[in-house]
Amino acid sequence: MTDLLKLATEAGIANFTATNGRVPDSFQLLAKHAPAAFAGYGLIRSTLMKDSSAEGGLDLKTKEFIYVLLDVLRGDAKGALSHAGNAMKLGLTLPELAEGLVQVIMVGGINTWNMVGQEVMRACEAQHEAAEGGKS
Repeated sequence: MTDLLKLATEAGIANFTATNGRVPDSFQLLAKHAPAAFAGYGLIRSTLMKDSSAEGGLDLKTKEFIYVLLDVLRGDAKGALSHAGNAMKLGLTLPELAEGLVQVIMVGGINTWNMVGQEVMRACEAQHEAAEGGKS
């Protein structure tokens, strides 16, 4: 592996770990079988997924929230749920999520809610309740 690919791979791994807690299995598989593709993706991701305090244009909560809404629009429940969990950990509120999901309904139709949006809302509601239950 060239130095550039190695550095890009390391940047991708570090960014996934910092923002997601780990490199998802699907991306580990990509790294194993198509290391240059993972390196390219990792370089883009590590450049994009920087908080505004680290020279990113938007804060990470907003970036994760945008991914939630785009994934709901695309019908990708797995991606939406993953990004929603990250966004909630970064401070996304249930009213913010609900408002964003209504915007997706306005653009993509009620099926976006029926197919993915309501699942994301329920999961985030449960995450919020679990977090509130842990406070004393």
